[in-house]
This record gives sequence, structure tokens and C-alpha cells, in this order.
Amino acid sequence: MFFQRIETPGIAHFAYILGGGGAAALIDPARDVERYLDILRRNGLTLRYVLETHRQEDFEMGGAALRAITGAEIAACDHEIMPHADKRLKNGDTFSLGGGISFRALHVPGHTPESMCYAVTLDEAPDAVWAVFTGDALFMGDTGRTDLTDAEKTGEHAGELYDGLHEKIFPLGDQALVLPAHGPGSACGGNVADREWSTLGIERQANAAGRLDRDGFVRHKLSEQMARPPYFRLMEDVNLQAGRPLEERPLAWLSPEDFAGRCANGVVIDARDVEAFAGGHIPGSVNVWQGGMAIYGGWIGCAHDPVWLVADDPQAALDARLALARIGLDRVEGALAGGFPAWRNAGREVATLATTTPRKLAERLKGEGAAVIDVREESAFAEGHIPGARHVHAGRLEEKLDDLGLDRDEPVAVTCSVGHRGGLAASLLARAGYTQVSNLLGGMTAWTKLDLPTEKAA
Repeated sequence: MFFQRIETPGIAHFAYILGGGGAAALIDPARDVERYLDILRRNGLTLRYVLETHRQEDFEMGGAALRAITGAEIAACDHEIMPHADKRLKNGDTFSLGGGISFRALHVPGHTPESMCYAVTLDEAPDAVWAVFTGDALFMGDTGRTDLTDAEKTGEHAGELYDGLHEKIFPLGDQALVLPAHGPGSACGGNVADREWSTLGIERQANAAGRLDRDGFVRHKLSEQMARPPYFRLMEDVNLQAGRPLEERPLAWLSPEDFAGRCANGVVIDARDVEAFAGGHIPGSVNVWQGGMAIYGGWIGCAHDPVWLVADDPQAALDARLALARIGLDRVEGALAGGFPAWRNAGREVATLATTTPRKLAERLKGEGAAVIDVREESAFAEGHIPGARHVHAGRLEEKLDDLGLDRDEPVAVTCSVGHRGGLAASLLARAGYTQVSNLLGGMTAWTKLDLPTEKAA
């Protein structure tokens, strides 16, 4: 038997290849499929099935591309949301991969109505489930959010998810490996545990879905307050047909002069670290750090708007473009050749962004004062924030500016957990014309380590 997990950085996505007898199944692939094909080639495996646990919300799927290249069948729930599936499965359906490996489809709605899990059994031990591919129904330490299809039915969907897990998944046995579609940091779950691997026995004790009763679990899911990135809507659309093949075209490398002449049409995303961006950047550019490109690039970019990249080096620019492509944003029109140093050395206009430290901000708040904007998730803000801080999610800052009631010339300090989202938010405020913006380096992590005052919110 061959088994490998393939991780996609930035969106905490897990895909899996399971092989036996020369055949393989690929579970929940993303659209950049060459990495999967390389593993199959190197291990002498022929792709027979692409198993989809559900229509993914946070990345563009690769099933259509893999089917076109390999002839593999796409297997998914027999539901109207999955019209592209070749093998349409109902709850309890079984099928064989070969090599003594069999699958049983288990319909577990709640995260999405078409969510399907796949229990794996081996011929050598047919009465014991080896593993279960849980998609977003069950994570390590958490479950998928239940607000996506209809926020008004979050509680109802939570009850459906709880019932499905307890009636169909946990009875598979404590020995079964849990193989979810996402790990910690995913936008599809609120509190995914940072565990490398898990079993149903561990999740029965450590997961809210296992240790709470039904009413308690529903209350738990209702208490989650997670932002919904705008690119989720695009994913819902393109994934109706199992995603689009990844475009193969070279990235245009532009001189400072050409970049300046073209970047006014669209958005300039600077992928450097917050400290480098603060020291100097192209006026009007937005700071989305490399590790956050796949999520926060989707808040800033739009499927129909050109994107222009500034990065530390050519590989970083290519990685940023791939991160955006994974969430369906294909209009990366060019990157600044030579990065920001080339822009600076060409004598082009340079903007800077102020930073501050926890002690400096604490002293300022005691004296002349400043508005503090906390751009973390609502649950993190509620657990503890700087006294008097106002809350708005980083991705929603631009649409909420009027609600914040800020004067464009008053001092504003932005904070998040360590400074990355703060850098994004500060760059958005600067682009909107706020003149005295600073980013709190170290964010609330540094603030709390110094035992500076915090307050909680309901």
C-alpha cells in the first residue's frame, strides 16, 4: 500500500494519495495538479479515482484537470451541487480501488449539504476501518464551520453535523485514522488543533464534537464568529465543475518604468515582510505577507481585476502568483523586476509606514492618545484586547471604514496577533488617505507578554 499526504501552504489544505495494486485514488486535490502527477509517476501508480469530499470553499479544485489528463473518474456525493461527478455515490455505497483497498461512502452533511466521508478498509482486516477521509466534516480538534450555506441555519446545520458524526463516523472505531481536508490555519474551521495526525479515539475525547452533547455542540458552533472571505463565492462557482485547469503562461517581469505605467490599473500587492514594507514601498500598494497570500490576497484581489506583484525575489513572486491562482485569481499581469530595490534605485516615489512597539503605544495611550483598531477574528478580540480598541476584521476594513468614525488625520494604531494582518490593515488605511497610521509590531502576542492591560468583550 502507498499513502502520502500533500500539504498546500497558506490555506492549510491536505490532499491524499492512496495506492494499491498499481492503482491510486487522490482525495481532494487542488488545481495545481503537476505535484500530484509527479508523485504518481515516481511510484508507478495509475490514477483511477479522484475522490471529492465536498465542493471546496477555500481553494479551486483539481478534479477536472486530473480527469482530462489521466482519464480518472471523479467520485462524489450524488447531489445537485456535484453535477460533474462520474461516480455518484449515496450513503453506504462501497467500491474497490484494488490492491486489497476498499472505500465506503458516508454522507455527513452540516458543513455543506453534499459532504461525503470515505471510510477505508483493507482486505487483510475487513472488519476494522483503517482510516476515514473526513473532508471538512471532522478536523483534528474541531469540525468544519456550519454557517457557509446559510448563516441563518448555522445551528440547524450544526445539529446535522453532530448527528452524522455520531451515527456514521465515531462508530467506525477508535483505531481509525482521521484524515481531514484541512489543518490548523484553515478558513474553514475555527480552532483546528496543531496535531500531525489523529484517530477517532483521540477526537472522541479532544474534539468538541466528541466530548459535548448535541445541545452543547450546537451552542459551540453558534458561538463561532468567523469571517467569510469574498473569494469563497468564486470557489463555489468554479468548483461546480471540479475547478479549471491552471493557466500555463510566463509571468511578465517589468522594469520600474513599465511597472509604474501599468500598475495604476488594478492593485499592487507587496509580498514582503511587514518591516520591509514599512521601510519603503510603492505608494498605494497593499502589504500581503507571503504566508498570508492565499487567504488575504483573496480579500484584496478580485477575479476580474489585474494584480501586480512586488516580492523579495523572482521565486517569491512566482510563489505569490501560485498562491493567488489556487484561489482562482488568475489575473496576475506582472511583477516588478529586481523587486523594490529596483524601484528605489530608479528614483521612483517611495512611501513609508510607521510602526510602533507595545511599550511605546501604551505610553501614547496614557498621554495624547490614539485610536486603536484590532483586526483579528472576532473571537480573538473577545478573549482579550487593548482597552478601548475598536474591532474590524482585516479583510473587511475597507468596507467598514465609515463605521469606524475615524478622522483621516488622527493617530491610528493597528494591531493583530503578531503584526502581519496589522501591516495589511495599515497599508489599506494609508491607501485610503489616513495620514498617521502605525502598525503594532508583535501585536497582541508581544502586548500580553509584557503584561500590558487588556480587556475582554462579550
